[in-house]
Amino acid sequence: MVPVLSLWLPILVSAVFVFVASSIIHMVLRYHRNDLRRLAREDEVMAALRPFDIPPGDYCLPRAESMAAMKQPEYIDKMNKGPVALITVIPSGPPSMGASLVLWFVFCLLVSILAAYVAGHFIPPGPEHYRPVFRLVGCTAFAAYSMALLQNSIWYKRNWGVTLLSMFDGLIYAALTAGTFGWLWPLSP
Repeated sequence: MVPVLSLWLPILVSAVFVFVASSIIHMVLRYHRNDLRRLAREDEVMAALRPFDIPPGDYCLPRAESMAAMKQPEYIDKMNKGPVALITVIPSGPPSMGASLVLWFVFCLLVSILAAYVAGHFIPPGPEHYRPVFRLVGCTAFAAYSMALLQNSIWYKRNWGVTLLSMFDGLIYAALTAGTFGWLWPLSP
């Protein structure tokens, strides 16, 4: 067994590698630039919603209060007339990238800590363990970075292409995490 605290270096370095890779993916490669589409007549829609002063949060249109309410003719009529939407409202003003980047790095650290915990319980120290470390850390990191994204397409109808692209990113992040752990895995107890 390898204690998590003794894996602080691969935890930190892998989080940094993933953070840098995600920056390259989003700022240089930019294959996510079309993840969100522009709404037709955007200015008119924004002007129509502005008087409602909707607080930041997640919303569903229309929204039934219960399963029984979903069977009511009024609700069914609203669903048929549309639009049916899931909306996330964020605070107005310029985006706060600093806070989001800090939270993203903390998330990367948490994924690496989880991978360290799992691998540390099953793989002993030693230079001959690169492949088992890579396999177990990679699988754990991929699950953490990617698998929960599927429910966004399953339940919230998020574009499957966007979900699969984000899962591809997760595969890259998992490989970087796995390679870092394999490289920096302790050689002796």
